[in-house]
Amino acid sequence: MSKQELPVLDVTPVSTGECCTSLACDPLGQDEAAELAPLFKALGDPVRLRLLSLIACHEGGEACVCDLTAAFELSDPTISHHLKVLKRAGLIDSERRGTWVYYWLNPGTLTTLSTLLGPRAGALSSS
Repeated sequence: MSKQELPVLDVTPVSTGECCTSLACDPLGQDEAAELAPLFKALGDPVRLRLLSLIACHEGGEACVCDLTAAFELSDPTISHHLKVLKRAGLIDSERRGTWVYYWLNPGTLTTLSTLLGPRAGALSSS
């Protein structure tokens, strides 16, 4: 699959019922792993991680693209590409307001990642 053909993921939040959905409880099936891989691939780039962090930490929980570009020594098209990858992965969402686009984190995707990467329910931390 080429970079231009990254799928848009259905990142419906994982149920928080009694069923254990953490990687520490059950290994992922082949289909689940294939579905989640683009999400982790999107997170695997330092620029995209910084963008995600900047958006999350921005006042009001959303950031204008004009606020994001100043933090990087990259061209506007490069920043737009990285934002597009994050959006296609379901990590962020956006809305155009006049000439600017505003971005915010997709809480459903973060919940899914937290549940997936979280420790086994009831497990004690080893400190």
